[in-house]
Amino acid sequence: MDFDDAPPRPNDALADLVRQDLDRLSVAELEARIATLDAEIARCRTTIERAVNHRASADALFR
Repeated sequence: MDFDDAPPRPNDALADLVRQDLDRLSVAELEARIATLDAEIARCRTTIERAVNHRASADALFR
């Protein structure tokens, strides 16, 4: 498998997102982008909370 055939890593997508030229987007597109990013942040926070709670439950079980 060539390097170009490798699936993109999540950090690559984030790096691409940060490098995008925002000046070319309309206000509506920027607002939609913010809403999407807010939803993704909430999804990440939920996953973190679930992981922390799972870890706490496992720690309590093995005490």
